Order: sequence, then structure tokens, then C-alpha cells
Amino acid sequence: MNALPYVDAEALGRLVPVTRAVQLLEEALRDGLDPEDTPQRPVVDLPGGQMLLMPAAIRAYAGVKAVTIAPDGPERDLPRIQGAYLLFDGGTLSPLAVVDGIALTSLRTPAVSALAATYLAAADASTLVVFGSGPQAWGHVLALRAVRPMEHVTVVARHEGRAEAMAARCRSLGLTARTISGDDPGTRAAVDAAVAGADVIACCTTARDPLFPGKLARDGAAILAVGSHEPDAREVDDDLVARSCVVVESRASALVEAGDVIVPIRHGTITTGHLAGNLAELINGSITAGPGPRLFKSTGMAWQDLVVAAAAYEAWT
Repeated sequence: MNALPYVDAEALGRLVPVTRAVQLLEEALRDGLDPEDTPQRPVVDLPGGQMLLMPAAIRAYAGVKAVTIAPDGPERDLPRIQGAYLLFDGGTLSPLAVVDGIALTSLRTPAVSALAATYLAAADASTLVVFGSGPQAWGHVLALRAVRPMEHVTVVARHEGRAEAMAARCRSLGLTARTISGDDPGTRAAVDAAVAGADVIACCTTARDPLFPGKLARDGAAILAVGSHEPDAREVDDDLVARSCVVVESRASALVEAGDVIVPIRHGTITTGHLAGNLAELINGSITAGPGPRLFKSTGMAWQDLVVAAAAYEAWT
């Protein structure tokens, strides 16, 4: 048997640019893909962290992503998230290719957020606050810049050096950028002011507790919460969820994995009926955002990986 083609990070970015990924995801939903039908991913606890297995099948293809999450990875100069994607022929179930799992996650997650922002963010949104300074934070800058006329980015991160490095990358794109880091009262005041003035807020962190007071997000702002996938971890608070039009990838996955909505439900702040709908319903016009903020909660789903991986394989061949 010949060795399977391996689509590395450089090849994936070339074969499926982020604008193409956004288009592919939207086309899949418009063609009738139902996020609620995606199998729930098992999460396996390991000595060094967790492993997530994410299987999906769509028409001509099937695939599975094995992702490991190692909280101590950065301390060892390793990524926190690693993994690989195995793509199969949908009819014969023969293996077709392996795709870099980190690159795939770093592409499809911001693309999903950008797709949601296309429908939730104001057409003239130009001010972005990004919590985090890792691959997802940078990916969100690139993706959101592709769908909205972004001009200014504020990077909020614990590590000053990494925040400054990301801000420099933003400036290289022609954006104005500043950083906020640290834990002193002045830092908190600066974060609050940035949140209050933001058109779009992207939460791309490993935080387990809310990053900012939800009452500060202005009406009409789009908030993208993508960093957590556990029922007890969240990046936004009850106040924001209660004020917002809340869109999730799928109700089924959100009510199992998304602490950002599970915790407010547990507190009695909202009920499941507060969820406005899922991403497919947003794309198909079934959701009308109200006067408050617009919150999109993402945990990452297997169908998204498969759509992008299949497109990369087709472009490769």
C-alpha cells in the first residue's frame, strides 16, 4: 500500500485559504447539512491531559480527527493542542489522506466564527478585541478581517511578550493594534473600556471563568466564544448570555459541552429556550437578532473538519 498523502500546515493554508473555508462551511449548511446530526465526540482523560475523537461522514467522504489537549504543553515548548486528521472515501471507507490536525483546527474554528460574524456583526464592524495570543487568536484576526472591514485590534493576553508579538503581526497587515496584559487595576479598567467600545469580541482562551463583565458589551456587538469545550468552563458570564441573542453550533453539542450556556442554565439565569438557534438556522434566515449583543458559542464540531479536509484533498489531487 502506498503511503497516504500528508497535507501539512503550509499546504492546507495554500489549498484552502480562510475565505474559501468560510464559503465551504456556508455551502455545506445551505445544502442541508444538519449540525444536530453530528455524532457527539468522546473525550478520554489521559495522564497528560485529554484526547478527543471527532468522527463525521458527509456524502463522498468520512473522517476522524484525533486531538490531544496537554495543559502543560506550552511549558515544554509544545502546543497545547495537537492532533491529526484521517480522511476516508465515503463509499469504500478506504483511507485517502492525513491532514495536520493543528493546522486544520486553527483554520476551521476561525472560519466558523467568521461565518457566524457575517450574520451577527454589523456590516461596518471595524474594532476587534481578541482575548488570547495563540494560534486561535491570530486565526480569528485573519478570518474576521476577511469578512468585515477591521481597522483596529486590541490584544488582551496574560503574557506580555506574546501579546506584543501578535500585535506586531496585526500591524504588518496594516491594522492598528495595541496590547493589554497584566492583572493590576489599571489593566482591568483598560480591558473594560476596550470591551465597551468593541464591535466584535473574540474569546480564544483557556480560561475557565468569565473574561469580562458582560454588562459592558454594547448592544449590537458580536461576541465569539470559542475557547472552552467543557460544561464547567466558560469565557462569558450570565449577564452577557441573558442579554444576548445566543447562537450555537448545535443545541445538542452546546447543552453537553458549552459551559458558557450550561452554567447560566444551571444558575436559572436562562432556560434552553433562550438559545435562538444553531448555525444552520442562522445561515438559513430563521434567526433574527434582537436589540442586545449577539453571542456565538462554538465548541468545534467534526463536520467542520471534514468539510475543510475534503476540500483540501480535492484541491491536492
